[in-house]
Amino acid sequence: MKNFFLLGNPLNDRGSSLAILLLRVFIGVLMMTHGWQKIQNFEAFSQGFMDPIGLGAKLSLILVIAAEFFASIFVILGLLTRLSLLPLIFAMGVAFFIAHAADPFQQKELALIYFGVYIVLFLLGPGKYSLDQMLLDRFLKPKI
Repeated sequence: MKNFFLLGNPLNDRGSSLAILLLRVFIGVLMMTHGWQKIQNFEAFSQGFMDPIGLGAKLSLILVIAAEFFASIFVILGLLTRLSLLPLIFAMGVAFFIAHAADPFQQKELALIYFGVYIVLFLLGPGKYSLDQMLLDRFLKPKI
């Protein structure tokens, strides 16, 4: 127990990968709720959705839904994880730095939290408990 609290990283490779899996699932499910809300209320959202990068409100909403809901599923599964994190990082960056730039910090801090977690996951990779690792092991490991 002393090692856990006083030393650097007490987790071995298995523990680190388990922690990454938990983070992927936790943050993915939380983000999916935002995307699901937008799917369920698509018409209402599309009427007043911001167009911060000039693609049109409806297309911007579709891209945000694709990131928040569908890319989150890929992150949860650990499938094409780093590639799936890119639209999420972009969407949360736009939300924090552009769409909510003038809002008080308390209204935009959730976007910053997601942004930071997604960057950390991008740097860490999916871990060994992921479909990425399973596919890598299956197709790229030499057969003896």
